[in-house]
Amino acid sequence: MAEGLYELYKNKVTLSLTEHFKYNNLHQVPKIEKITINRGLGEASQNAKALEASINELSLITGQKPVTTLAKKSIAGFKLREQVPVGVMVTLRKYKMYSFLEKLINLSLPRIRDFRGISSSGFDGRGNFNMGLKEQLIFPELEYDQVEQIRGFNITIVTTAKTDEEAFKLLKDLGMPFETT
Repeated sequence: MAEGLYELYKNKVTLSLTEHFKYNNLHQVPKIEKITINRGLGEASQNAKALEASINELSLITGQKPVTTLAKKSIAGFKLREQVPVGVMVTLRKYKMYSFLEKLINLSLPRIRDFRGISSSGFDGRGNFNMGLKEQLIFPELEYDQVEQIRGFNITIVTTAKTDEEAFKLLKDLGMPFETT
């Protein structure tokens, strides 16, 4: 599955980007370095089942076991102690990254109700793209009956692009459905 998107990048997207931005060298062409999926769980300090469910869900979605993130310092107002689990994250690289991106573009995003495209305001000025998903049920691996609570997560696509324009063209050529304004 991952070969499809990677082959598209190697054969067509690199040529398109080289032609559009007039790159002199193949190594100047932007590429995707990694994809990070992050879910913050404020209730995980009191509810261990929420943490366990999130780990299982992200494992099914990404095919890789997530890392539990811990609180760096205590905050009394949030009833939070130092070194207590507050979230989970997964970093995908190489083949798993392309496999996840292909699944996100072709299977999951079209399953969002009233989907008109992804907002292009998620670029950070350095060529990286951030987006949030409100529910995990858009991924076909998860069954509706198995999910105890709807929780969203953040997806960050880190590229080697120097500008947002280059990153936008890279993701657009890979098939990311950005909204038309």
